[in-house]
Amino acid sequence: MNDYLNSAVQQFQYYKMLGDKTMAQLSDDELSWQYNEASNSMAIMVKHLWGNMMSRWTNFLTEDGEKKWRKRDEEFEADIKNRVELTAKWEEGWTCLFDALGSVSEDNFDTTIYIRNQGHSISEAVNRQMMHYAYHVGQMVYLGRMIKGDDWQSLSIPKGASKAYKADKFTQEKSKKHFTEEYLDKG
Repeated sequence: MNDYLNSAVQQFQYYKMLGDKTMAQLSDDELSWQYNEASNSMAIMVKHLWGNMMSRWTNFLTEDGEKKWRKRDEEFEADIKNRVELTAKWEEGWTCLFDALGSVSEDNFDTTIYIRNQGHSISEAVNRQMMHYAYHVGQMVYLGRMIKGDDWQSLSIPKGASKAYKADKFTQEKSKKHFTEEYLDKG
């Protein structure tokens, strides 16, 4: 249980970091840019992630993850006014998630988690949300990369650097650690 939860927290931290570093590369106007009216801007994706996180992780162990107060359709309206509001929603959602995961223990790990009346084990509920967030953070990174073009700063192994990266990895002694540690340690 502890290995699973620690790994899940590190993975969520990694996806948050990818989103943080993507948004940091964009101007305020670029955060609201949409390819067309049917597409989502970075701000809309953040608003949707925030709405989902607040619904899923508030009272995670005791209430259905689809809260009656959630207004999902409104999450896709382009009404975030500025970077301060965007960042506040982004941080609030992640804080809610990490606080909820911090409340899981051996005593409650067998709790059934409901999302829209469908029962999940804790690991199933966590995996469901992790994949959902990875999907949207991946969209954010791709959108950021398209917007920045040649000015994009790589978030992982830069293009053309794979051979050197791999060679460096094989000069190190074998060890057990989560792959995200090297990315999260760099902040």
